[in-house]
Amino acid sequence: MIQMSLLRNSALGMLFLAIGGLPFCRAAETTPTVTVSEIDGKVVVKTGDQLLTEYHYQNVPRPFLYPLYGPGELPLTRNWPMKDTGDEEKDHPHHKSFWFTHGDVNGIDFWADGKNKGAIKHVQFLALSSGNEGVIQSSNHWIAPSGEIVCTDQRILRFKVTNSNRTIDYTITIYAPNGPVTFGDTKEGSMGLRLAETMRLKGKVGHGHIINSAGDRDDNTWGKRAEWCDYFGPVKDKVMGVAIFDHPSNPRHPTWWHVRDYGLFAANPFGIHDFEKKPARTGDLLIPAGEKITFRYRFLLHTGDEKEGKVAENYQEYSSSGK
Repeated sequence: MIQMSLLRNSALGMLFLAIGGLPFCRAAETTPTVTVSEIDGKVVVKTGDQLLTEYHYQNVPRPFLYPLYGPGELPLTRNWPMKDTGDEEKDHPHHKSFWFTHGDVNGIDFWADGKNKGAIKHVQFLALSSGNEGVIQSSNHWIAPSGEIVCTDQRILRFKVTNSNRTIDYTITIYAPNGPVTFGDTKEGSMGLRLAETMRLKGKVGHGHIINSAGDRDDNTWGKRAEWCDYFGPVKDKVMGVAIFDHPSNPRHPTWWHVRDYGLFAANPFGIHDFEKKPARTGDLLIPAGEKITFRYRFLLHTGDEKEGKVAENYQEYSSSGK
């Protein structure tokens, strides 16, 4: 009986350590709920009472995210031209915070704004959901100045927040319903953002840095191929960074990077002529009539440089996850 009692007490002790002995094991990283709400003609994405971003889709040349907040609710993209704070450069008005588009689609410029340019028009939301991850899913038409629908897309944006970072998974599938569609060879594209002024590599207040998975740094990253690229610099009293991951399933992985010292940061799998000085049209990508093509990217919003943000480790997890 004594022996049985000892065994029973030992078993109970082990059970206590397994489920109640929290001091003996590290608490799992929590995942706060992300809320997605359609408010006043835009979609607001929040974690708790903190704003993560807003999805703008009405009366704009193309849908975009602005503002974009990283850990600590620090702003990672510039305000202009959405908001004039008086202390930012006023170049490239088409660089609206965070977007997907391209400068040559069947010969039409969807990258720049203005007369005789293409526009990406929101059609409908297919899903808006909140939970451990927030989701925005929409369909859109790429419309020529003539009014012709050149191609269509469906995009899914998934937002996650942990104690250490924030991630946005951006999946876009482009369809060619009305005939073949060619994404042309130009550096003006494609999956990009325009970073906060202080994060820039150069400029009046720029003190940032750039590094990619191949080990290229700063100015040497432009036009190079890499699995990921990270752009980081000071925001207020902290160093903040944004890394973009090119998914292994993407066409022409690893992608080329149209990443500039003035804060433009874009993945571009099409601009081979500009990046590698190869013959014009080398980078053209054809979507045959009735077919589609999909691109997947992850944005890691982190604190510190690429080492503190564990960018390489996070990319390995992303690339092996199959998502």
